[in-house]
Amino acid sequence: MTPETLFSLPGSTLPVPASLQEAVEHGEVFTRRWVVDSILDLVGYTADQDLAAKRLVEPACGAGAFLSAIVERLSASCRAHGRGLLDAIEAIEAFDLVEANVERSREAVADVLRAQGWGAAEVGKVVAAWVVQGDFLFQDAHGETADFVVGNPPYIRLEDVPDERMDAYRRVCSSMGGRADIYVGFFELGMRRLKPEGRLGFICADRWMRNQYGRGLRKLVTQRYSMDLVVTMHDVNAFEERVSAYPAITIIRNGRQGVAVAADTTGAFGAEQAQELTTWAAQSDKVLIKTPAFHAARLPHWFPGEDSWPQASPERLAMLEDLSDRFRLLEDEATGTRVGIGIATGADKVFLTEDSTVVEEDRLLPMAMVRDTTSGALSWGGTYLVSPWSRAGQLVDLDGFPLLAAYFEKHRAALSKRYVATKQPDRWYKTIDKVDATLTSRPKLFFPDMKLTIHPVLDEGGHYPHHNLYFIVSDVWDLRVLGGLLLSKVAEAFVEAYAVKMRGGTLRFQAQYLRKIRVPDPEGIPAGVRSALAAAFEKRDVQAATEAALAAYGLDELPD
Repeated sequence: MTPETLFSLPGSTLPVPASLQEAVEHGEVFTRRWVVDSILDLVGYTADQDLAAKRLVEPACGAGAFLSAIVERLSASCRAHGRGLLDAIEAIEAFDLVEANVERSREAVADVLRAQGWGAAEVGKVVAAWVVQGDFLFQDAHGETADFVVGNPPYIRLEDVPDERMDAYRRVCSSMGGRADIYVGFFELGMRRLKPEGRLGFICADRWMRNQYGRGLRKLVTQRYSMDLVVTMHDVNAFEERVSAYPAITIIRNGRQGVAVAADTTGAFGAEQAQELTTWAAQSDKVLIKTPAFHAARLPHWFPGEDSWPQASPERLAMLEDLSDRFRLLEDEATGTRVGIGIATGADKVFLTEDSTVVEEDRLLPMAMVRDTTSGALSWGGTYLVSPWSRAGQLVDLDGFPLLAAYFEKHRAALSKRYVATKQPDRWYKTIDKVDATLTSRPKLFFPDMKLTIHPVLDEGGHYPHHNLYFIVSDVWDLRVLGGLLLSKVAEAFVEAYAVKMRGGTLRFQAQYLRKIRVPDPEGIPAGVRSALAAAFEKRDVQAATEAALAAYGLDELPD
């Protein structure tokens, strides 16, 4: 079969190129049996239930790793409830894109049923009904028809999917935005198949919980479903072959958000430990459990919204959720606290200078650079912004500033090539961002974009931030007190949980992550604690800042 050969699939009028079939085969990762059993236990697919009266969907059955375990439980349930096998003919819907996988799954299922004493005729009928070749993402929408959706969705790189087919996927899967992996669609359509209180259980990469392409899926989950459990298994040998898939077991329920379990595992996590975790999650009323193989925490609810969900130890997640429930966000209209970023010019070599005579004096704005914040106290290095903006936020008329006009004319060729200038040729000398004239004189906290640890630096006023610096201003906060809070490991825990770490452990202290920080009411912090926070900030004493912050937040300790 050549790459151009096409074949048709049930449930779709769109032909599939053999190259996509090959991509699916290449991306197959088969799940270990104990992982399958754990997922089935966690969603409640157990033989004590009358499983013939329920429906389970397996969207990508592969060689039958899930189906074999599913059918064993279904068979045992039929025996226990006095049912014939044909009573369960509608109890399973399993799909796979690859014809060879369909045949292997049917053989695996038939072997299980024959070994348990079912007759050949009835085995043949149910096997043919249960396992079909098809693209799950193109199956006719039947609404909420499944009690369970379980499996290991395929890992297919976007570039391996032809444009026509990807466009079709996007039409049926609204959450597949950006460079979404195919598994995002399996989550969406799997959830949409669930009956009320039905459960989806996948072993799958957890990148969608934090990456940009998962935003639509996160929004769908938090608006309509309950995130019941996440077991992070990055170091666990969960598959038959070693792969770098960043897997997690995820259980999602079609119902209102309730208590959520977050668990993290080590390489020692296996069948025995999985059973211990499953039992604890289902039966225990304890908030935390900590063993050499896993840590788990019971959260009152999952984190809301479509923004990146936090990544931390279960104990840290429990703390962050507690603080999120008890305290307001750092950026807050009530206190006039705002987070922003410094100015982007689009041509720093032109707009930044250390020559105070190059243009008119009132066209020079002292610019705070990242290097000025290294010591923890602002030490201005003499860089100016050559500003084309008036205090009212309008571009100045160059006729009124002959030195400025001559300077910009000298660099006109470089300035005019910028995208911002080609869009507005008559405004060729503008910077990308406007200058906010009120910001210069205000006291503010600066944060370098990239740093190993959180690093707030106070500007008493007089400087404007470069675009590699983020800033915080407030109408209410004493910025030394707020600086002490933000210097602490408590504040850093918020950024660590949400930010993507760079090579070497460097964190990005961008506005979107700083805005995740929760803070107490400034008026509600006891005077002694306020003094301790301010003193710790002045001395750059992280330990003292953390101890004072714990008191301000009402915490006994900062969990690992």
